[in-house]
Amino acid sequence: MSLLRQVALGVAGLVVLGLSGCANPPGKPGPGPEVVNPDSIADFAVLYKANCAGCHGFDGKGGAAIALGDPVYLAVADDAVLRRVATEGVPGTSMPAFAKSKGGMLTEKQVEIIAHGIREKWAKPDVLRGADPPPYAATTAGNSSRGADVYTIFCASCHGIAGKGGKASSIVNGSFLALMSDQELRTIVIVGRPELGAPDWRGNVPGKSMSAQDVSDVVAWLASQRAQFPGEPYPQTDKSTGGTR
Repeated sequence: MSLLRQVALGVAGLVVLGLSGCANPPGKPGPGPEVVNPDSIADFAVLYKANCAGCHGFDGKGGAAIALGDPVYLAVADDAVLRRVATEGVPGTSMPAFAKSKGGMLTEKQVEIIAHGIREKWAKPDVLRGADPPPYAATTAGNSSRGADVYTIFCASCHGIAGKGGKASSIVNGSFLALMSDQELRTIVIVGRPELGAPDWRGNVPGKSMSAQDVSDVVAWLASQRAQFPGEPYPQTDKSTGGTR
């Protein structure tokens, strides 16, 4: 082989090696999955798992918070409620705002996907079977004095005298009430917590449903048990006198 031909072949080989090296130059990541822009996620299952399941349970079955998959809840709370709560959260409670416009991480479209998906997946149009539930939001003010009597009739058999616990847990516990808004209390009184064995407004007393006013009154009574300064249950010691204040 002539010297000229050997040089030509060598140069061609270097060119091939150089071209193959350009496919993965130093510092360039190798092939792999692309990072997904969080704003582009539009799958209900993914959004629900990442943002809702931790408190409301997988498959909407409830956990630290109410079961979003409860058809009775979905019959009482309309689409506007679902969107508003997901968007704004419930100030002063454990429910945060999820919309970017309120400091959260979700776009308006993603909030809509979650609200629509919850109803599409778990709502049952005939779940109430003709029953007329108390309205989601109160239309009349509650009376805490009457609420004490309502509590005795509909709630005491499970939650004990004065709400301090019996077959079921205390519902006047300071930490519990500090984390619950009046609306959250009302929602639970109406729809119950079926995953915990708590019935809805129809099932506390056989053959006797709670009226809308009963619900408002017992919520007023529960709210009246809320500590004025949650987190400060112990009296402070007055060191100058050795007493308490």
